[in-house]
Amino acid sequence: MADQLAYKPRNGEIPTEPGVYRFRDRDRRILYVGKAKNLRARLSNYFAPLHTLHERTRRMVTTAASVEWTVVGSDVEALQLEYMWIQEFKPPFNVRYKDDKSYPYLAVTLADEAPRVLVTRNHNIRGAKYFGPYPKVWAVHDTIDLMIKVFPIRTCSDASYRKAMATGRPCFPGQIGRCGGPCSMTVTIDEHRAIVDDFVAFLSGGDERFRRDLTRRMNAAAAAMDYESAAVYRDKLQAIDAVLSRSALVLSPDMDADLFGIAEDELAAAVQHFVVRGGRVRGVRATTIEKELDISGAELVDQVLQRVYGDAASADIPRQILVPHLPEDAAELQTWLSGRRGRKVTIAVAQRGRKAELMKTATRNAQQALMLHKTRRTSDYVARTQALTDLQEALGLAEAPLRIECFDISHLSGTNVVASMVVFEDGLPRKDQYRSFTVTDTTDDTDSMHQVLTRRLARLDDPHETDAVDSGTKRRFSYPPQLLVVDGGQPQVAAAARALTETGHTEIALCGIAKRLEEVWLPDQDYPVILPRTSEALYLLQRLRDEAHRFAITHQRKRRKRDITTVLAEVPGLGPARIRALLRHFGSVAALRQATPEQIAELPGIGPTLAAAVHGHLAQS
Repeated sequence: MADQLAYKPRNGEIPTEPGVYRFRDRDRRILYVGKAKNLRARLSNYFAPLHTLHERTRRMVTTAASVEWTVVGSDVEALQLEYMWIQEFKPPFNVRYKDDKSYPYLAVTLADEAPRVLVTRNHNIRGAKYFGPYPKVWAVHDTIDLMIKVFPIRTCSDASYRKAMATGRPCFPGQIGRCGGPCSMTVTIDEHRAIVDDFVAFLSGGDERFRRDLTRRMNAAAAAMDYESAAVYRDKLQAIDAVLSRSALVLSPDMDADLFGIAEDELAAAVQHFVVRGGRVRGVRATTIEKELDISGAELVDQVLQRVYGDAASADIPRQILVPHLPEDAAELQTWLSGRRGRKVTIAVAQRGRKAELMKTATRNAQQALMLHKTRRTSDYVARTQALTDLQEALGLAEAPLRIECFDISHLSGTNVVASMVVFEDGLPRKDQYRSFTVTDTTDDTDSMHQVLTRRLARLDDPHETDAVDSGTKRRFSYPPQLLVVDGGQPQVAAAARALTETGHTEIALCGIAKRLEEVWLPDQDYPVILPRTSEALYLLQRLRDEAHRFAITHQRKRRKRDITTVLAEVPGLGPARIRALLRHFGSVAALRQATPEQIAELPGIGPTLAAAVHGHLAQS
């Protein structure tokens, strides 16, 4: 047996935020659910050398075939989400469920003459009001211990209560001050019922009116120099604060809502569906979507809502749905959903407050899911092999393109023109072989593309480059690609084809990928090749294009910053801070040269004299 797991995430893939994780087997059945304040730190324990793991842990991780996680806003939310998933999936490796028991609840027996609070797993107590669930029994007892300091209600058993009422002697909890029921002879049954009502009201919504009332009483007692009473109120306030700090409310307690966080690119999207009931996240549903058509964010939201609620029961449709983009037919969707639910449903964009924060959490989870989907798809050997085979067939190549080079041009309003070359071998990026180019004199993007490819192809015939390969292990420009990819359509492909012809390297295949419709263009073709949007070949070309674009933008920004810093550093009185301010405001030396002294002087910290010096220096340089 190997000492490492094949599905172990790569370094840096696991976030360091709080969240809940799930181990799944090959049939996608959830084996184990856990929570963590720091997902990376917690999960790293499972991927230690197998011989160091506990026998049960080793059996779980070797049975599993994958691990996934959901980021949440706090460890309290992680605790609640862990409970919900354990309830829903009943994972076999979660010890708490080996006895087939449910999680404990806090119950108040409102049907009794003198209601009591207890910890129970029984959901059928007549007339009882339930709170929870709680993942651990001790958590319920802790809550009760805190609450009876503020709301002294009965905690004794029915038998103890009847005996105490018959004998006139308080029950044992009443004697030690842990039960405030009528048997303690300190309150009547009606007074006790009023305290129970306050207890239920507080737990139902964390009502802070009790906190405000206790604060007012404490201040009044302190003002009257009744410090003993003030200390009692202080202790009760501390107990209430402790309970409120454990609340995992993400929205108002009367809020039922579904919230959708979405991350997308041209070919795929990840959706995180947060189900919020009673202000708390009760579940998270994750979906990855392969786009068949080029659709906008609003259109994607429309399709997601129809898919989620098309067959949903009326009870599963909340009164509010929060989305990142409002669909064009939002009014029609609201009418449709309201009819299905039987009550009004609203669709809105979360813009501020708690809803916006929760939307950020959902979106962050969606971005993480999309990144993992793309990374794992790219690193999948079968998928990479399929991509290269599909690309060979689509472009009519004699063999699969094992080495592909992709080129992109980047500029800032026609200035600071740069180009990038990224290299993929066997479907994976070879970042050590990336190259960047500076284009000093050009007319347009097609001319820039022709110049860059001419310079690159000339290196194939450079004997010094060939010698470098023969004498060393590092492949450089002398290693020819099987396929050149350019970012663009017909004009860019024509310019690249001209460079191949002029340098005598027509044996190298060529294609271009146009971003708007993801069309693949070949030389001397009037119509593009349309690959299926779920095609592995199209996915590989998109990865190449996006990586080339990213690398070009990075190089351009570094060069622009270096250029403007070098030129401006020669101006007397212009220090690093003011140079950074000019760089942020104007973006390039060319733009700064076109500015008037008055426009330069508008920047904070740069007066008319210094602005004139900057303008004069640039005019002479």
